[in-house]
Amino acid sequence: MTLLTSADGATGHTGEPPHRTHHGRHSEDRVGSQVTGLRTLLRLMIRRDRWRAPIWILSLAALTAYFANAIAVVMDGDTLASMVVFAKNPVMGLITDPGYGMDDITIPRFIVGMYGVFLMLGAALMSITTMTRHTRAEEQTGRAELIRANVTGRHTQLLAALALTLIMNLLAGALMSLTFFFSEAKPEPFSSALLFGVSIAAAGCVFAAISAVTVQLTSFARAASGIAGAVLAASFVVRGLGDMSAVAGGDLKWLSWLSPLGWSQQTAPYTLDRWAPLLLSLAAVTVLVPVSLFLQSRRDLSAGIFADRLGRAHASSGLSTSIGLALRLQRSSLLWWSIGVFTMAVVFGSFTGAMKEGAAGMPQEILDLMGGSRGIVDGYIGYMALYFAMIVSAYAIIAASGLRAEESGFRTEPVLATAVGRGRWVLSWTLVTLLGSLWLMVLAGAGEGLGAATSTGDWSLLGPAVLGHLAQTPSIWVLLGLALALYGFAPRLQGLVWLVFVYGAGMALFGQMMRLDEAVLNTSVFVHIGQYPAQDLAAEAVVALTAATVVLVGLGVLGFRRRDLMTA
Repeated sequence: MTLLTSADGATGHTGEPPHRTHHGRHSEDRVGSQVTGLRTLLRLMIRRDRWRAPIWILSLAALTAYFANAIAVVMDGDTLASMVVFAKNPVMGLITDPGYGMDDITIPRFIVGMYGVFLMLGAALMSITTMTRHTRAEEQTGRAELIRANVTGRHTQLLAALALTLIMNLLAGALMSLTFFFSEAKPEPFSSALLFGVSIAAAGCVFAAISAVTVQLTSFARAASGIAGAVLAASFVVRGLGDMSAVAGGDLKWLSWLSPLGWSQQTAPYTLDRWAPLLLSLAAVTVLVPVSLFLQSRRDLSAGIFADRLGRAHASSGLSTSIGLALRLQRSSLLWWSIGVFTMAVVFGSFTGAMKEGAAGMPQEILDLMGGSRGIVDGYIGYMALYFAMIVSAYAIIAASGLRAEESGFRTEPVLATAVGRGRWVLSWTLVTLLGSLWLMVLAGAGEGLGAATSTGDWSLLGPAVLGHLAQTPSIWVLLGLALALYGFAPRLQGLVWLVFVYGAGMALFGQMMRLDEAVLNTSVFVHIGQYPAQDLAAEAVVALTAATVVLVGLGVLGFRRRDLMTA
């Protein structure tokens, strides 16, 4: 059957009534044609995500239930009161919240303050990956062209993806509110629990709108996700600096109001119960969605607003090897991560002087945690080494997922059609990622050391800072090895490594605070090496984690050799 395409991008069959396909139809029909087929396409996306969406939603709800019930069971009144001094630590402000309600602490306030931002990060990542999956990835693989060949409007696919993502966030927020309210924490009233869930959903909705814009900018799904991820990272850092200043009584607490994560945190459930900050989230979505539609109307299908840079007429000699190709494919990502990590490290390191000057006024519990008044600087640098190990772990996992993206995009098959074997290809990609992780930790240590030395005037801090950050690299490598092992045997399950990462980070950051057994703490990959220079390095842990990485990578290569390749 012949297809007719209207000037505004909608398509229709010649068998339809004339008033449905004729170019002279009413203006309201032309406007409606931009979103023709929205309900049908939304049902298709729900069908495609019938497993993925529930896993995301239930995982966020399960984390909420775990935090609420575990904290309520583990902490009694005395233990909870002792947490006040930790919550008022500027370092905790950097990774949690401004410390709302900690002067009159309760279990609900502690849970909201300590863990809320991590649930927001989960919602934001859910939104970014969902939007990219159903928009830019569809265009990159050519499936969007087949959809647009049917009776669909220009903006239908984007709006359907937005609708799906917003629904996922709202369902997750509602389920988190319910699991929190009916937990052992016994939070009252329900309106505060509802505000907590809605604030997390609001952060996810903002990053859905941000992703709707980023997918218009570039023709590659990975780059679109990377730009949105960079905005998320910047939002976390800006919010962290503002909250750190707020806890320390500084003048930079206004920075928190520049971050979408900060807007949700400023609602302060169970303390201030403010709904007004969410108006900023609503305003951001209201502005960004029309911007994304405008940008989409100004580009061709499968193209981006930013034109692709023309390549060289002749490939460089480095691309003749599998390692050279893997480096070229990861080069841009590694460059932006390098800039971001070094900048963050310098900024965080610059707070070392303030930490040292304020040591005299800190509670004894914090001084003991950080190594005493004389060791407060070493304690801070060692803690930040652990913190950057978690950040760089995200880079390693994302880089490992690039292997699957290359395969599902049918670009791996031409590589393997040459003299490059399967094992060689995976090992080349792995080597680049391993060295990239090592490089980022060196940069983090150098930036932290430079910031600390500049703020304190003690340049002897530079060497220990670099060594302390560098020593954490094997814990990153283990997560990379696990991602590669999953890729080798079950590519669709590769995302499970994120659960291991979140669990390990949670144990490392909060396990000791919750006074968990050492056996439980040791299940995290981040707790074995030691936070140098405050703690001695465990050489045996470095060797064991490196050996585990070798085994996991070997398993990944073995699995990749034995399974079928996704081909065109």
